Order: sequence, then structure tokens, then C-alpha cells
Amino acid sequence: MPQYHHIPGGENTRFLLGDGKFQFACHSGVACYTRCCHNADMYLYPYDIIRLKDRLGLTSEEFLAQHTITAIRENPYFPNVMLKMSDKPGHPCSFLSHNGCGVYPDRPYSCRAYPLEPAFSGNGENPRSIHCYVARHGHCLGHQEEREWTAVQWIQDQEMEAYHELNARWAQIDSLFRQNTFGEKPLENPALKMAYMASYNMDTFRRFIFDSSFLSRYEVPPRRLEAVRDSDTELLLLGFDWILRFVGAQGPLEERQMTE
Repeated sequence: MPQYHHIPGGENTRFLLGDGKFQFACHSGVACYTRCCHNADMYLYPYDIIRLKDRLGLTSEEFLAQHTITAIRENPYFPNVMLKMSDKPGHPCSFLSHNGCGVYPDRPYSCRAYPLEPAFSGNGENPRSIHCYVARHGHCLGHQEEREWTAVQWIQDQEMEAYHELNARWAQIDSLFRQNTFGEKPLENPALKMAYMASYNMDTFRRFIFDSSFLSRYEVPPRRLEAVRDSDTELLLLGFDWILRFVGAQGPLEERQMTE
């Protein structure tokens, strides 16, 4: 029988959900509606940037310049990309309107996942598994709503599955970066800047593939090459494979045998 979690209001807590259920709902009838959209400290995953810049009709470079900041957080060896809040009173999200989220179908993963915090395990060679935690913040009154969810139900309702393959792959890349693969001064290492480009700036990375010596150095099957010409998602997956090879000397992307 599923386990139910009932936690007193006003507490900040986090617990492993497992097969249990949690109570939550977010809608305009909740008194704190959109409060969490102000002065938010929000990470953006690489796939978030693809979805958002396409939604806004921006290039990767334009989106990064206009809507993000970089910061060193839990990983001291690689910068995180954070969503930039506006300069309006209360520092609301730039995408917040009077009617709610203006980019709702393509809102960042952290927005759609809350209050779930999925943790990915496994890698490209082993099956992916997800362990879901529930985060509860005392200021969020959505936890007092009566609607009950399992993790699977919430993931389906919030259309999170489309993000999971890419976010799981990113978790693998992030684990590699946490091994301090860039040396004593990682932020000054040109290799870090290349890895950052392949993670977050798809337009520049595409030019790097087709306008540099990349294709003379790495084996990319013709079918995959055609896919990355038109699809930023496929391009991001190639970027992850390249980072594994370029930074970690691992992964499926093979270097060409150089002939004398």
C-alpha cells in the first residue's frame, strides 16, 4: 500500500518519496500563486535553454546574454547557468505575466518538476533509474492542497519525461566535471570554455562542427550528421558525447585514425 507523507505547514523539508504519495497543487486559487516566480535561484539544464530560446525565437547566444547568469555553486570546477530575474520590484521572472507563466509549455525543468526533485543514476551504458525526492518549502501553500500524486503521476502530468534522457546524460557530464578534469585553474582552461559551448550554446557548437576541423578528427555517421544539422536536441547529444571523449577520453564518439 502506498505511503502517504503528511508534514506540518511552515517547515522546509525534503524526503525520499519512493512508492508513496504527496499532496500538492498549484493554481491561481492558491494564495501564494506565482510567489515562487520572484527572486528565484534557478538552475537551467542544457535542454531548458534549447526549449526556451526556441520558444522566444532567440539564438542560443542571445538567450544566454539576455536571460541567464553564470555562477559557481555546488560544482567548484564548472559554472552553472542560472535564470536571470528581472529588475522590476520583487525581481520577478522575466517570463511572468499577469496571467501566470508566459512560457508555460516550455518552462524550465525545475519549475515543472517542483515539488519533485528527481535524482538520476546510471549512465549511457547502464539503465537509467530515477529516485524522486519531495521538497517542501514553508511559504508554498500548494502543499496544503488535497490533490494527491505518485511520482509517476506527477511526471506524466507535468510532461517531464521528454527532459529525462537529456537531463540524465547531463548528470553524467556533470559528474565528470566534478572530478576536476580542468586542472588547478579550471575557469581559465580553454577546454572548459569548449565544454561550456557544447553544453549551452548550440549555435556556436554547430558552427564549430561544420566550420572547423571537427569532422576530420571525429567519426560521425552521415545519418547522425544530418540530424544535428537541423535538431538542437540531436546536436546536444553529440555535444555530450564529444565532451566525454574530449574531456574524459571515454564514450561512444571515436576519433579518426590519422594517416601520415
